[in-house]
Amino acid sequence: MTEIFDVVDQSDQVIGQATRTEVHGNPSLIHRTAHVLVFNSQNKLYLQKRSMNKDIQPGKWDTSVGGHLDAGETYLEAAFREMKEELGITPDKLEFLHKYIHGNDVETEFVSTYQCSWDGGIVIEKSEIDEGRFWDLTEIDKRIPEGLFTPNFVDELKRYRANGQQK
Repeated sequence: MTEIFDVVDQSDQVIGQATRTEVHGNPSLIHRTAHVLVFNSQNKLYLQKRSMNKDIQPGKWDTSVGGHLDAGETYLEAAFREMKEELGITPDKLEFLHKYIHGNDVETEFVSTYQCSWDGGIVIEKSEIDEGRFWDLTEIDKRIPEGLFTPNFVDELKRYRANGQQK
């Protein structure tokens, strides 16, 4: 099945649609993504290790949940859908954190980030995630120089802290 995404302008207004293949490889086609930072009651952050089959950043540790919005979908709808699909979880609520544009040589995304607390079970989607676990933020900081994490996640963590949302 071909995934269709809304293409947006610098103000996040829909200006068209394109396939996943078209937006991955053309940074001028800005599309939408939802991220969720999942913390447990010990303030540890859940990270997922991207499948080696992913077309972007395979095998790297990444944000708890992240996924493109389908055409016509809201950021919040996508965040809840992705949490269910990737981790098998359905928290009662999500707290909005921030929204920004993230770009690289492959793509440009409008990202809307949320956070939630979760102490229940997690069942990862094996086709997208090789493994997952909760990390202490100091461990993440120590290991960033090793190149274990996606650049998108490192950027996300900096934004999280810059906005005073440090747990």
